[in-house]
Amino acid sequence: MPAKCFLLAFLLVTINFLFSQDRLTGKNFSTRSEVIAQHGMAATSQPLATQIALNILKTGGNAIDAAIAANAALGLMEPTGNGIGGDIFAIVWDSKTKKLYGLNGSGRSPQALTLDHFKKRDLTSIPPLGPLPVSVPGCVDGWFELHRRFGELPMKDILSPAINYARKGFPVSEVIAYYWQNSIESRKQYPGYLETYTIDGRPPSKGEIFKNPMLANTLQKISDEGRNAFYKGEIARTIDSYMKKNGGFLSYQDLAEHKSEWVEPVSTNYRGYDVWELPPNGQGIAALQMLNILENFNLKDLGFGSKEYIHLLLEAKKLAYEDRAKFYADPDFNKIPVPWLISKEYAAQQKELIDHKRAAKNYPAGNPSMEKGDTIYLTVADKDGNMVSLIQSNYWGMGSGMTPTGL
Repeated sequence: MPAKCFLLAFLLVTINFLFSQDRLTGKNFSTRSEVIAQHGMAATSQPLATQIALNILKTGGNAIDAAIAANAALGLMEPTGNGIGGDIFAIVWDSKTKKLYGLNGSGRSPQALTLDHFKKRDLTSIPPLGPLPVSVPGCVDGWFELHRRFGELPMKDILSPAINYARKGFPVSEVIAYYWQNSIESRKQYPGYLETYTIDGRPPSKGEIFKNPMLANTLQKISDEGRNAFYKGEIARTIDSYMKKNGGFLSYQDLAEHKSEWVEPVSTNYRGYDVWELPPNGQGIAALQMLNILENFNLKDLGFGSKEYIHLLLEAKKLAYEDRAKFYADPDFNKIPVPWLISKEYAAQQKELIDHKRAAKNYPAGNPSMEKGDTIYLTVADKDGNMVSLIQSNYWGMGSGMTPTGL
């Protein structure tokens, strides 16, 4: 999520929190009571997806099964933030081994797309739409990697709810309808987009039933034939053909050679709590950097939502995001100083840059020795204590606009 979107969301939540109070207890609350359960818990951005996750738990699935099922449904119901054309990252707590596992399910850049291509076109950055930003979709392989290691139910059972909703339809929620509407104009020129994501050329309205039979067919094929249907079968060949016809670089070979990676999560301790994230190429350690900086200030005494409190949060985020832009990259091609970036010593240096009376227009990135994006988040816990923390993203709203024929 970009800084301006994060700020808006944060301010809205803060304002709501400050002006909401329980009439019985007199204590502040957000908008509703907390949810308490004994045998399982699921939190997603879409009530139908949450119901799917809970139903998976009720039928004998574990947290990993439920998370995959919910993610598949969210790709259908919230295409403004995620889908099987994007990447996936997950942290899993396995109750049997009492250990955290990290999955990096992001895809690589196409082999045929080189820096020279951008130079020849006088491009100094990657455009957000069209064929150039398309990398290998890592989501499907990520599902199967998570399932291979931790899953209980068959993948057919896990993907079935999303397939059913794709065929029979679901009511589009208000916020998603709004962003869907705003995504059409910039992407309508790409073949397949209007046919897949509109109703007679227009986006669905709030509450309108939307169906995506082509996505249903794609998920069904993946359900029947496994992950290779996507990376080595007919789907991969269709993607390859579509990209070639539309100036793209993603190829069958790129898809066939893709694999997710299991990585070690990294952590920092914030006031007695160990907070875990995945290392780059993801962006999770920005949260750890922010926490380390904020630990140097007495936030409690400032008062939640006060101007001083918000000022420190935003300045800490600016500092972390400068490092994100400079250092977070593919670890196969860069030596990333993760231990230093998330160290307390570095945070102590960075906090000295914050002016308590003035917001900085910019900060220099750190020098350790050595984005309009949308993402869904979901988390599930089961009766045995297994837990999943998962993000899955198109990176840029509804993605690049490239919509392979019939998929």
